[in-house]
Amino acid sequence: MTAQDETPTMSRADLHIHTLASDGVSSVQEILDAALAQGLDVIAITDHERIDAAVVAQRLAAEQDLPLGVIVGEEVTTRHGHLIGLFLTRRIKPWGRMRDAVAQIHDQGGLAIVAHPLVPYPLCASERTIRDLLDSGDVAHRPDAIEAFNPTTARMRWSRRVPAFVREMGVAAVASSDAHAATSVGRAVTRFPGSGVDSLRDAIAREATTWEGTAYAWPEQVRMFGHQSAKNVRAVRDTLRHRLLHQGTGRDLGYPR
Repeated sequence: MTAQDETPTMSRADLHIHTLASDGVSSVQEILDAALAQGLDVIAITDHERIDAAVVAQRLAAEQDLPLGVIVGEEVTTRHGHLIGLFLTRRIKPWGRMRDAVAQIHDQGGLAIVAHPLVPYPLCASERTIRDLLDSGDVAHRPDAIEAFNPTTARMRWSRRVPAFVREMGVAAVASSDAHAATSVGRAVTRFPGSGVDSLRDAIAREATTWEGTAYAWPEQVRMFGHQSAKNVRAVRDTLRHRLLHQGTGRDLGYPR
């Protein structure tokens, strides 16, 4: 056996994806199709404050026998920034302390990932918040990974030091697309040895992940904001139609509560 033969297979995961159920503009099926087209091995659906579309995605992947691992996740809004929860069975309520959200994710057997850190914006965890969690000595409140690269914030000057900061913190470094449209799925990925969701979990635990990705250009982000705004207008219209005329599905866009 040669040294090349001994090199482990490296799989690719996108662990931060939004759908129509929150502020994304693509359906679950469109996300699944895009992930397959990008050759991804694992994805996580992480809508804001809900997991129902993620559950649907996981079910559809199984029913269609797709060669794709789908993780039920959520992007949780805490008082100290956004937090990604993976492998969830129930949603985490928003606006609590980040340390409590991490513990609630762990109580479900899930993994907690700090999203797009260090940007001085209320939805991004500060260096102090992250250091306090990691220095507490309580594994229940310790994040399992930090996004070392997020294409949405990568062009911001505060994000330039995030990869080095993650290495200093001694947790797994991951990258994800933070996709709000199917066309953005796979823009940034976490690479890990082996295949499947169990190998991903093991790699995060062993800090054996690497990452790759490219930042969104500012015009791309402006266009996405326009798509999101148009979608929100339609959502308000559909909600009013549902409540006043009892027509359509309203804000939930067909996903079960």
